[in-house]
Amino acid sequence: MIVTVKMDGENCSMYRDYLHARSIDGRSHPSRDWVKGFWSTIAHDIPENWRVCGENLYAVHSIRYDDLPSYFMGFSVWNDRNLCLGWDETLEWFELLGIEPVPVLYDGVFDEKRIRTLYDEKRDWDRVEGYVLRVADEFSYRDFPRSVAKYVRSNHVQTVKHWMHGKPAEPNGLAAREARRDP
Repeated sequence: MIVTVKMDGENCSMYRDYLHARSIDGRSHPSRDWVKGFWSTIAHDIPENWRVCGENLYAVHSIRYDDLPSYFMGFSVWNDRNLCLGWDETLEWFELLGIEPVPVLYDGVFDEKRIRTLYDEKRDWDRVEGYVLRVADEFSYRDFPRSVAKYVRSNHVQTVKHWMHGKPAEPNGLAAREARRDP
């Protein structure tokens, strides 16, 4: 099992010839400009009919980040057979494409008791939306419901207005310049 931090961003899928937010027919928004620029620098290296998925973290949603390594952090790569690559191969692709992976909290044999200790109400969860569990091996899209699960902290959504409507896109903060890749 691989357990990663559930980042508070907007799901984003990148293909060789197309990019979209959670919905394929999503409209344009200033919070998506940075990720479009980043995608334009790697699109030619994404194999035909593959997709790279991750979090577009440019805009502040409910959690403000001050030291992100990038505004795009990857969590999966899907091949032309609609198979999610195993975690090790996913990391190899992220390295090749210059994509920062989401932080890993646990990498090992499924241990429910140990995984449950990843969430502690007493810790500082104002910077973590939750966590995602996925099998380390590859799996098909059909098996997604049995291969991936997420836990989101209680009372997560704290915004009065949706981050995308009625207010300008407020950028999260990045770590030192040498630790990130700009498009």
